[in-house]
Amino acid sequence: MWVSASSSVATSGGWFASTPILQSGLAGRGIVPLIVTFVVAWLFYAVTLHLAATFFIGDVPSQKAATVAPAPALVSILLGQYGRESVAFVSEEIGVLIVLLATLIADALAISRVYDLAPKPTTALTLLHFAFATAMGVALANLFGFL
Repeated sequence: MWVSASSSVATSGGWFASTPILQSGLAGRGIVPLIVTFVVAWLFYAVTLHLAATFFIGDVPSQKAATVAPAPALVSILLGQYGRESVAFVSEEIGVLIVLLATLIADALAISRVYDLAPKPTTALTLLHFAFATAMGVALANLFGFL
């Protein structure tokens, strides 16, 4: 996937500064980085939802997870700014909660519609999806050195 490497460069004070050679994140602005970020988030949510649904429901087609995944991916990308910096009257901590709740609600609504579940199983599958996504996200972040 992404590779992160660094090289040491001597500065005028004799200190060595580590500069990234290959960035692990998307650089630049424009439509292409936005589309790539959306596709990666879509794939991540689809894989974690399929794992959670297989664990919770049993044998289910992966196409259902691929159908649900754009909803939380889109919401988390659109509201992502609230989790990184203060926006208007919303602090960073409150912003993270807003993004988390909005993403969970979008996920639950899409799961309910696509998997045709009642409210209680929808809530359980949504929370299980959140747990799977958190576990896999932390593992991948540690693997690629983001944390």
